[in-house]
Amino acid sequence: MEPIRAVGAMSGTSLDGVDAAEIWTDGETIARFGASSYRAYSETERSVIRAALGRWPGEPTVAEAAEVVETAHARLLAPYAQADLVGFHGQTLAHDPDARRTHQAGDGGVLAQVLGRPVVWDFRTADVALGGQGAPLAPAFHHACARWIGAQAPLAFLNLGGVGNLTWVDPAKTDMAEDRALLAFDTGPANAPINDLCMDWLGQPFDRDGALALEGEVHPGLVAELLRHPYFYKMPPKSLDRDAFRTAGAAIDALPPSHAAATWVAVIAASVRHGLTQMPQPPDRLLVTGGGRLNPAILDALTAALPCPVRPVEDVGLDGDMLEAQAFAYLAVRVRRGLPTSFPDTTGVSAQVGGGQVSLPDGMVDRLSTVARQDPRRRVRHAQQDR
Repeated sequence: MEPIRAVGAMSGTSLDGVDAAEIWTDGETIARFGASSYRAYSETERSVIRAALGRWPGEPTVAEAAEVVETAHARLLAPYAQADLVGFHGQTLAHDPDARRTHQAGDGGVLAQVLGRPVVWDFRTADVALGGQGAPLAPAFHHACARWIGAQAPLAFLNLGGVGNLTWVDPAKTDMAEDRALLAFDTGPANAPINDLCMDWLGQPFDRDGALALEGEVHPGLVAELLRHPYFYKMPPKSLDRDAFRTAGAAIDALPPSHAAATWVAVIAASVRHGLTQMPQPPDRLLVTGGGRLNPAILDALTAALPCPVRPVEDVGLDGDMLEAQAFAYLAVRVRRGLPTSFPDTTGVSAQVGGGQVSLPDGMVDRLSTVARQDPRRRVRHAQQDR
């Protein structure tokens, strides 16, 4: 298959907004990267989504959150009219892989009608249905990125969104399904508790430039206590819900705000250091992506805590703001081609699986799609009016 132009959209658990990014890919290698853009959620939109966190389809406020997500994505993606395919992750509201369920708000069928292009969405459900964690899903793309930058030795990608996740990649193994080609798992909390702290105390969505954390003092006893959480004793692959440490971290949140932020930063670094011990071998370097790489307090803590070089992904020519959105463009093409999107060593799924539904706009026939077309279920007329 020749590379096609795909656009992916990602709205992470940090709840800051929506990223969109284009790539040209055949679902295996990256041909080139394209345009990207960002749309912040307004305070009103963020509050609607926040009210639905932890809830499942049909529960109160979920429909309102889904409508916010669909409208924001429709407006951001409308200018990408030349894209052949859209990858739409949606907004994670709840994630419970042990019960084999996960919930990302937003209907790709609605977006397919509004945008007039095929939309691949609901990437996680098939994975959790087969016993996987449903996350992280970016590792297949990280493997392609490692080959794109010409990496020779095993390396790790650290994504710092609402939670942290690590991908260990051996670029010498071109088949992602090969043993020890990939390993991925969530490390622990990342931006989410700091963002919530800043919103509650300062009325701002995140700790800009790490200013709050840099003012505070770390409470090592509370860091050690949190690292005794049962999650850290599990072997990977493993994944987390955004608020998995809300109860365990209550003592940190009770500190003065600057001390709480500094202590959460120390937790992030300690959990990543612990994660490195669970990898097949030490990585040659750690490439950091996601919003957390822009927080100097976090990067300083990682540099001090880890035994390998720590660099933002921009140092190797990648875009840390858009890597997740690019990943879902890449995964959308893999779904369209019937290629796997997750593996036993990335999500713990029982066998490699290609997740995702493909929704087509009315009247379009997509002969390359491998999943039956899904009809939109709600709000088409409203979403079209907001285009």
